[in-house]
Amino acid sequence: MSAAESSQLPLWVQDRDTVIEQTADATWRYTLPPQYHRTNAFLKQESQYQHLEGSLEAIVQNLVRAFEMEASFKTNPQQWVSIVQDKFRMSTNGGKAYTAADVVEQGTYNLFLTETEHYNPKTEDFETSANLFHTAFPKGFVWELIEVLSGPPHVTFKWRHWGTFTGRYKDFEPTGETVEIVGLSIARVSDDLKIESLEHYFDTNAFLEKLTQGGKAQRNGQVKASGCPFHNAEG
Repeated sequence: MSAAESSQLPLWVQDRDTVIEQTADATWRYTLPPQYHRTNAFLKQESQYQHLEGSLEAIVQNLVRAFEMEASFKTNPQQWVSIVQDKFRMSTNGGKAYTAADVVEQGTYNLFLTETEHYNPKTEDFETSANLFHTAFPKGFVWELIEVLSGPPHVTFKWRHWGTFTGRYKDFEPTGETVEIVGLSIARVSDDLKIESLEHYFDTNAFLEKLTQGGKAQRNGQVKASGCPFHNAEG
């Protein structure tokens, strides 16, 4: 598909930067639209899958990235172009279905993660949860599509989410290792390819285990080994 043909696709399945440019008058969480220059550079360097422009894989990847951008930065769900506002619901591992308003208020990390020793969604809000992981992954905790298993209207796809642990996570020192999560999602989409519902299936706490398994924590002036030596986080 040529660039001209690609531009004829609905806005929400075009490149994320194009979505930002054409919805620049939206209400943004941090006043100005997000800038993805550094993230795009990291993706270009680290991505394992290069999908042909205009292919179903590229379209699904663009749609999910547009949704993630809007969920993170647009505070008015009525301005999200990637979803059907009156139908949208999102769930993880068969759990509670959340609305777009829930996502805006609580943040995706708090809706994805369950309470553990190293993270408690009950005590984190949108800002504090985002700051925790932005600090741990200063180059970005990025996402790409691996493959599409079934097409519309129920789009089933496999993906990977990863980043380089070069910042601190709470008291845990960075290891410089790549932390990767692989999962499966099902997106029900409308005839014009807007998201009506998203179901995610993955080990919700695997990357927290990786963040805290190999590092050491500085607590009260003492260095404490962290993580369980008998748990294989790569399994």
